[in-house]
Amino acid sequence: MRRLVLPLLAAASALAGCAALPPAAPPAPQRSVAVLDAASAESRTLVAIERIEALNPRLNAVIAVDPTAVAQARALDAAPRPGALFGMPVIVKDNIDTLGPLPTTAGSLALRDNVTDRDAPLVARLRAAGAVIVGKANLSEWANIRSSDSISGWSAVGGQTRNPHALNRNACGSSSGSAVAVAAGMVPAAIGTETDGSITCPAAITGIVGFKPTVGLVSRTHIIPISHSQDTAGPMTRTVREAADILTTIAGSDPADPATAEADARRTDYAAALDAGALRGKRIGVMRFAAGFGTDAPFERALAVLRHAGAVLVDIDEFPGRREIGQHEYSVLLHEFKAGLNAYLATTPPQVRTRSLADLIAFNKEHVDREMPLFGQDIFEAAEETGGLDSADYRAARETSFRMAGPDGIDRVLREGGLVALVGPTMPAAWFIDAVHGDRIGGGGAGSLAAVAGYPHLTVPMGHVRGLPVGLSFIGPKWSDGLILALGYAYEQAAPQRIEPRLLPSIEDAPEVARHLEPVR
Repeated sequence: MRRLVLPLLAAASALAGCAALPPAAPPAPQRSVAVLDAASAESRTLVAIERIEALNPRLNAVIAVDPTAVAQARALDAAPRPGALFGMPVIVKDNIDTLGPLPTTAGSLALRDNVTDRDAPLVARLRAAGAVIVGKANLSEWANIRSSDSISGWSAVGGQTRNPHALNRNACGSSSGSAVAVAAGMVPAAIGTETDGSITCPAAITGIVGFKPTVGLVSRTHIIPISHSQDTAGPMTRTVREAADILTTIAGSDPADPATAEADARRTDYAAALDAGALRGKRIGVMRFAAGFGTDAPFERALAVLRHAGAVLVDIDEFPGRREIGQHEYSVLLHEFKAGLNAYLATTPPQVRTRSLADLIAFNKEHVDREMPLFGQDIFEAAEETGGLDSADYRAARETSFRMAGPDGIDRVLREGGLVALVGPTMPAAWFIDAVHGDRIGGGGAGSLAAVAGYPHLTVPMGHVRGLPVGLSFIGPKWSDGLILALGYAYEQAAPQRIEPRLLPSIEDAPEVARHLEPVR
């Protein structure tokens, strides 16, 4: 559920590209809107499956198509009253339990028999609203908390997810397949999960919308966990309105998840509250401390759009303690992962033989050629060595990281500046898939602050760097989900920035780049 890059890396500079790409004919079929052009749920589902079959061999975004998907759709077509998401094909990340024959694997061969045949509450809510669960998305194995040298988007079950804008580039993680399935037009919407960056990073660098809600707005029951302090599921879509529609559906209290006690009281119709004029008069902090890493040109253009839409922008140059927050966060995640994973595994079917984190470590060693051909499991091993959740070290780390990121961090900055939200670039443009060195990311935005605090974080397409998408982040205080979606929607309406993937072998093959790589003759 997280993009594990700790401690936080310093930003690195790079050249930003021009504002517009020359026209190019994308490989067909590409535009996901056609999925919803079909009239019936069955026809929409069949179009989605056709797209998956056509595109997935090049992208490895989908681990499995649900063989019951067409039957689900036919049942919806026969129902007397369509739901709010009638016939919408949705892919869910393969760390989320679903009814039916598909296992929930987290990308690991250790869980290939984990057919729980139960819907996570958020999945049940999607079905009740008329969505069709088409299949399971690939992910960074174990949501990227197995190894510090991992390759985002790789799993033993699903292979390497590839960025549809350039196939040799990473799609980030851990919700890699969810992002790529939407970006490439396989489905109009997917569900990802995030502990720190796992929705917003892949959404940003594949050029779509990703929303990490306030922790506690969406149930985490029957989702393979990392951190009960930071985990949440959220929508990944083409537009902010679609994200708002899905959030309206999946938000709500769950007696089995104490963190959601306030969700019913807090949830609203997020799509109905969207307003193209939402930026007018709003004081918004500009996270200069989290900018750079090659995104300066598109970021400055985004800020100009915000000003033109009526926002009052206030520069925030410093945010003390970011590295210390990251160090404490890492300790928290190690402790909570061990406890949460062992609890989840205890609920899996008898045919699952790995019943604890210790069992998984042993399984990986036994199957090293298939499970650990490229990187190891040092984070697993560090988590196994931690004490329980009653340990003084764990409690101190959680109190410190949350306080520094939340009450003494984001909340203080907003209060002292009279601000309603913060904006900044989400992540750098996509890096190379690197089987030798693992992920090498040249910087990162301020999403970790929202993740540690449990606050909402929205990324929307901001433009591109040499043809690779980059995203603009909107971050707000706890329970400001509706406001953050409205601000992102107003920006999206003022300056739509989505670019269609071209499935290029590499961005260096793009005509606008390739000509500059040739010698002067």
